[in-house]
Amino acid sequence: MNYKKELADILYGLLGQGIPADQLEILIEKPKNPDHGDMAFPCFTLAKLKRKSPNVIAQELSEKIQSAAFEKIEVVGGYINIFLNKKLVSETLINQVIDEKGQFAGLDFGKGGTVTIDLSSPNIAKPFSMGHLRSTVIGNAIALIAEKCGYKPFKINHLGDWGTQFGKLITAYKLWGDAEKVKQNPIKELLALYIKFHEEAESDSTLEVEGRSWFKKLEDGNEEALLLWQWFRDESLKEFSRIYELMNVEFDSFAGEAFYNDKMDRIVNLLEEKQLLVESDHAMVVDLSEEQLPPCLIKKSDGATLYATRDLAAALYRKENYDFVHSLYVVGHEQSLHFKQLIAVLGKMGYEWAENMVHVPFGMMLKDGKKMSTRKGKVVLLEEVLNESIAMARNNIEEKNPNLKNKDQVAKQVGVGAVIFHDLKNNRMNDIEFSLEEMLRFEGETGPYVQYTFARACSILRKANYQAVVLPENESTTWEKEWKVASLLMEFAPAIKRACENHDPSLIGKYIIDLAQGFNKYYAEVKILEEKESLEARLALVFSVTVVLKEGLRLLGIEAPEEM
Repeated sequence: MNYKKELADILYGLLGQGIPADQLEILIEKPKNPDHGDMAFPCFTLAKLKRKSPNVIAQELSEKIQSAAFEKIEVVGGYINIFLNKKLVSETLINQVIDEKGQFAGLDFGKGGTVTIDLSSPNIAKPFSMGHLRSTVIGNAIALIAEKCGYKPFKINHLGDWGTQFGKLITAYKLWGDAEKVKQNPIKELLALYIKFHEEAESDSTLEVEGRSWFKKLEDGNEEALLLWQWFRDESLKEFSRIYELMNVEFDSFAGEAFYNDKMDRIVNLLEEKQLLVESDHAMVVDLSEEQLPPCLIKKSDGATLYATRDLAAALYRKENYDFVHSLYVVGHEQSLHFKQLIAVLGKMGYEWAENMVHVPFGMMLKDGKKMSTRKGKVVLLEEVLNESIAMARNNIEEKNPNLKNKDQVAKQVGVGAVIFHDLKNNRMNDIEFSLEEMLRFEGETGPYVQYTFARACSILRKANYQAVVLPENESTTWEKEWKVASLLMEFAPAIKRACENHDPSLIGKYIIDLAQGFNKYYAEVKILEEKESLEARLALVFSVTVVLKEGLRLLGIEAPEEM
């Protein structure tokens, strides 16, 4: 039940004019101090409309507000403070969770519309580094949250499988490569060649020219170039798929940059037809001065196309094939200008749907305060981090619970979950300092802490041999001690809605930390299993906590072991 909406509807009925109910709902606050109630409506915005002081308006309205869900109403300094009926609200909520289980807090405002999500998108022939973690886990969580809100997510791994870097790599392979070494350890060898190219290019400028030349051959369909490129791509995908499997991340499409090679001429032709292409420094560009943006480069002087051409082709292909209602690009904030230009060009082409394209930026993964760079060899491999995290989780289990069944499975769930949660608990725009020690802490605001809270609650239910059944109407519990946890459970759906609207999974991360902390405080204060009176109600509350913690973790792409 949405009690904010109920209050807003009541106020709208009493006011009879002026502010719509949905805007009144936005004004309703949750007091920081629980002594001030569960909801508060500030009457200051009504003063001009009613030509009365906020205090007088608050007093007049408070005397007319009636609902079985509202236990007490107070007026303090122009605010109407609402205290909910703890018993009625708690039992209604708990019964809803018991009835709906994992479907609890599901929303339907997406109305089945398709949302394409461009995420992960590593470059082939390079290792899957910690730098790729953010796009992967943020994008995957956004997809899960969108699905919970009634959208149909379509996850696209827009692989970096084209571009001048492949001309450089082919050049490096032909100069210094060893086929046997590449076959034995493809990614490591290809990375070494890529780094060597850039080291050598600092003193030999002809290498850059040679690299560009080989990429042009690749674009033109040169057989040798294509064979090497396909080999690099196949080997990379094998490695990537192993890492995605470890993180339980799946995709609906692996159509990367190369997929759009035969679709770019159409974009160039369309731009010419619409008279949007102009020449600048021997290159073809779209002028965006009206949009207060630099010109968007479409074609280089040598005829080679650019990222923008490819992304324009990709956007058009996705709209025509998936008919998205929103198209999200989960890409680092350093690409913000590129996406502003992309959306602006599509707008100039007359495509109104360009307004539904959103760049979802995020901060960098730093090492010693600096951005990780594959080019300079400063790279931390994601697979190594995940495996080390799993090993540390396994050691922790051996120390604390050596008789645990399925130790390896739980260690994987905890180890991988620790890495993912460390990222997703942060607002996506924050830079994150890579720290294995910080990631793998098993106390504080961490994934393992939430997982352990879930496992603790499951243990209570097992000891009580609890079967989830709707609470009887004559239940005697007052819900005073349980109210903090029950009121936190009510916040799940609003947190999901905000996370979806802001494309920010950290709102779910922060929510489940709050719920875990609230439950652990309750666990410390109340002997859940010892008193027989109201035992069924307490167990129903514990069950509800397990449902919401498990679902909250799932929305972040993290598993919840029932024993740890």
